[in-house]
Amino acid sequence: MRQRIIIALDAMGGDHAPGSVLQGANLAIERFPEVDFILFGIENELRPHLALLPKLASRSSITHTNEVVSGDAKPSQALRSGRRSSMRLAIDAVAEGRADCVVSGGNTGALMAMAKMALRMLPGIDRPAMASSFPTMRGESVMLDLGANVECDAENLVQFALMGDVFARTVLGRTRPLIGLLNIGSEELKGNDAVRGASARLQQPGFPLHFHGFVEGTDITAGTVDVIVTDGFTGNVALKTAEGTVELMTEFTRAAFRYSLLARIGYLFSKGALAKLRERLDPRAYNGAVFLGLDGIAVKSHGSADAVGFANAIGVAVDMKINGFLEKMRQGIAALASSGSLMEKPQSASL
Repeated sequence: MRQRIIIALDAMGGDHAPGSVLQGANLAIERFPEVDFILFGIENELRPHLALLPKLASRSSITHTNEVVSGDAKPSQALRSGRRSSMRLAIDAVAEGRADCVVSGGNTGALMAMAKMALRMLPGIDRPAMASSFPTMRGESVMLDLGANVECDAENLVQFALMGDVFARTVLGRTRPLIGLLNIGSEELKGNDAVRGASARLQQPGFPLHFHGFVEGTDITAGTVDVIVTDGFTGNVALKTAEGTVELMTEFTRAAFRYSLLARIGYLFSKGALAKLRERLDPRAYNGAVFLGLDGIAVKSHGSADAVGFANAIGVAVDMKINGFLEKMRQGIAALASSGSLMEKPQSASL
């Protein structure tokens, strides 16, 4: 039997909380029967939902708090005034060893700041990075950073490559992930000092990662590499562009099938294929960005996610715990340090 896994769930985090959050947790139990939950939130709002979800109710405990981090709260404000919020208490449960992972659909900046404060960084990692998987022509890849660090130097990018390598092996099941640095071209002279410096480091003899080289925007969806490394500004723009492109393609497809009677008839013959396409591109299937580099597992769900999306975000946290993500991260850091490839920098000031 698998060991029990305890998820600290910020039940008040998300646009449709607590309903979609609890429904997602209920769906997750079907896939992961070894999971139990600690629910953090306003108890008299959680109880009516749990009354309709008896299986979840039997596998959950509630830690009551009236405080909730608002979606527009600044990270510094959340740190000062949100010590008893559902988000912070859920994170603290992981920091104190009462839970294995934390999942929240709340304010991204606040979650990052609180998690960094409470969980601390892994030794040898300077900054946390947001990472998430996405569909490609060859399966799935992972990209980081997706917005946590607007500006990065070469050392940050090297550390992101290490964290992405461990994520790809742990969550995506890759045995030897291929890593690429996102750039404006594949030529060695292209790009800024950070990407060129990181490339030089990753190409050093004996470096314990499988480095492909520079990749361009078209390589993201082509699946040229398993791990795409970039700074948070570029990664966030690329992610939002991809999400917008999917929405645009979906709307264009709908408009095309509404164009004429023959188009509507064609839709009837292609419904099965379109259903498979919709399932392949369903953003709910890839919900759950991970804050890598922390000494704990913290997963950020999209705030607008429905129950299916939240269940998948919980699934990411469970996969990381089951597959020993933190242990593999420590091993990877040790391997880089022993090879002289990792240069630990002083910890930056807390937010």
